[in-house]
Amino acid sequence: MQNRLAPFWLTALALWVIGSLGAIGYAQKQNIPSTVWMAALPPLLIEATLYIGSGFAAVRERLAQLRGWLPAAMAASAAVPYLMFSIPAGTFRLEWLGALILLSTVIGLWYRLAPRGIAFDLLFLAIMAGIFLSRLFPTIYLNPAGKPALDILGRLMWIRLGIYSVLLVRGADHVDFGFVPQARHWWIGAKYFLFSIPLIGVVAWSIGFVRPRDLSSFGAKTALIALGTFIGMLWVTALAEEFFFRGLLQQWMQKLTGSLVWGIAITSCLFGAAHLPMRGFPNIKFALVATIAGVFYGLAYARSGSIRASMVTHALVNTAWRVFFV
Repeated sequence: MQNRLAPFWLTALALWVIGSLGAIGYAQKQNIPSTVWMAALPPLLIEATLYIGSGFAAVRERLAQLRGWLPAAMAASAAVPYLMFSIPAGTFRLEWLGALILLSTVIGLWYRLAPRGIAFDLLFLAIMAGIFLSRLFPTIYLNPAGKPALDILGRLMWIRLGIYSVLLVRGADHVDFGFVPQARHWWIGAKYFLFSIPLIGVVAWSIGFVRPRDLSSFGAKTALIALGTFIGMLWVTALAEEFFFRGLLQQWMQKLTGSLVWGIAITSCLFGAAHLPMRGFPNIKFALVATIAGVFYGLAYARSGSIRASMVTHALVNTAWRVFFV
């Protein structure tokens, strides 16, 4: 097991080195007070390490050995980063610590106590989505300097708790969870991205959801921003949303309805609905575009049997939107 954990520790080391240098450079460039970034950086690195750990089978196997202690470990893993940040930042509140412990305990115990069945699976996803879309994490992880927003601490925590709960306790087939797509995933993901462009582009343009960005100064800097955007989208936004929507919800909807078409349709509509609060509720334009995009994400997942392919499609769509449109 120790040898199998070596890739994780090497990845974590690289994350700490690159993350620390990048965060310090960003803080200096943005004139973020040292008291803020010194309070935020250690818990952010710990949270990121716990998050990437979910993608390593050896880490999941080691955590699975905790058995009865897993819910308590999950609660502690939610509380410690909050304490590390909030106490030196001067934003600690006992009620927020209690809320984090309560929520993480509920997620950790869910599949140990709840009866097995589609109703409780869907309720689990509803709780995950409701908390994620609420204003809870921006409120709890308050940055006294105002910028940057530090609710990413809570969002990463919530995503990986849900992932660990499903993979370690419930178990989930045909998800193929992981951070690194294989060659076939890249091919299938890129193919459905290309298929999606005409329809998404026409709809988004016609309803005024996007307008073209001025690319007259496109150069190496823009290309680097695009690469960084794609990596962030692939490993955070796309990974989380594809795990819960395609890897779980679409699969469960297909089993419930007995139809792949209905499974994709229902999941895509719910995926679109989850975007209604974005940029001001109700953002119907965003919800419509996300629903259409969700169909292609669902097709990539169905074609490959892996969320890694739909992650590629998802990340490419989001990156193209961020780089070429406003």
